[in-house]
Amino acid sequence: MSTLAYILLFTFLGSVASLIGGFILLSHEKLALKISHFLASFAAGVLLGTAFFDLLPEAAHEAEKTEINIFFWTLLGIVLFFLIERFIHWFHHHEEYQEHERESKSTLPLIIIGDTVHNFIDGIVIAATFMVNIPLGIVTTIAVAAHEIPQEIGDFGLMLHKGLARKKIIIVNILSAAVAFIGAITTYLLGNVLEGYIPIFLALTAGFFIYIATSDLIPEIHYENSSNTNF
Repeated sequence: MSTLAYILLFTFLGSVASLIGGFILLSHEKLALKISHFLASFAAGVLLGTAFFDLLPEAAHEAEKTEINIFFWTLLGIVLFFLIERFIHWFHHHEEYQEHERESKSTLPLIIIGDTVHNFIDGIVIAATFMVNIPLGIVTTIAVAAHEIPQEIGDFGLMLHKGLARKKIIIVNILSAAVAFIGAITTYLLGNVLEGYIPIFLALTAGFFIYIATSDLIPEIHYENSSNTNF
């Protein structure tokens, strides 16, 4: 099987897996809320394990013959993802301050845009790692899917809370997940241009994974634990 075929296949599998959490919520809301905490814990472990045991060692290996500092790019990945999230949150709260009664209308597009950008980045990450080697691409796809499942439960739940119909939620999320293919195919087509920057992409991906695990998932796990003990 060619590298492109692997990229397309696992981008598809990653996209389907990312929607599983949302479909669980729509069909079994109580079950989804019960297992979301365990899924978040699993996803945090997978992301950190992939970052420290796969992506960073591979980035270091690829950078041996270059002057690329993979730790700088890892830190940049963490900071970059932080700035993206802060911008989305700032814009959302700015809209709320301007006109509180339009909160639902302003929030829904931001949820969709944020999820779409995230899926595009996931496509880039999957393609870039498959271009290094097949096993790394498979491990990265598993990590992507692991953190997307609990995230989609949250996104689907928020969309339901904002009054979006279930059918529209499914259509919007399928279209959003399909954007991962654009990121993956673009990365593959630019493969020759990006070949010398593979260590940078791997380090940035490690930074993304570390940030998602430590900033989003682990605090959520702590919050759930404190909520369960304070009753």
